[in-house]
Amino acid sequence: MTGPGLGTLRRLRAPAPPRPERCELCAQPLGDPHRHLVDTESRTLTCACQACTVLFAQDGAGHGKYRAVPDRYLVDPAHVLDDGAWEQLQIPVSTAFFFRNAALDRLVALYPSPAGATESELDPQTWEAVLGRSALAAELEPDVEALLLRRSPGQGECFLLPIDVCYELVGRMRLYWQGFDGGAEARAELAAFFDRVRTRARTVRTEVHP
Repeated sequence: MTGPGLGTLRRLRAPAPPRPERCELCAQPLGDPHRHLVDTESRTLTCACQACTVLFAQDGAGHGKYRAVPDRYLVDPAHVLDDGAWEQLQIPVSTAFFFRNAALDRLVALYPSPAGATESELDPQTWEAVLGRSALAAELEPDVEALLLRRSPGQGECFLLPIDVCYELVGRMRLYWQGFDGGAEARAELAAFFDRVRTRARTVRTEVHP
């Protein structure tokens, strides 16, 4: 086959170029990276352009169905999480995150697993004793931010992060997880993730303490 017919066949056999990712609200093309909104009813993330992010960052926009995810990273060096505090939380793994669900008016505890984000029961009194009086908890925005905790030998770390970053961690752990304990590749990915978080985190304002 020669001429235009051969060229057409080649185009048909070639893989289609990837479609550009678009805002799920207004269909505008998205850059990389881009921001997210939280659907407060379904607890899902929605990809959003800058204009829609700004719109839903305003209180009451869209009757509260969508809330823009902030991009701040905070840490409180003065807040110590020792082994006793971690035991009170009763989290069976070394990493977990906590956020407040406004619609249900309760705290939600999640941790990465091979199956994705696994929810754990969290007693409100335990939250108050371990985290509730910390500067980071005072700053925490419902639905759109989370406290991410990591337990290491002899110490614990706690950061306030955008909720979409926590779900990104869940996705990465699910992708790299091997065997019973996750495997070397998953542990390396987890370490690299926390290195990036430490680099970005700013010290929380201490005046928010009660």
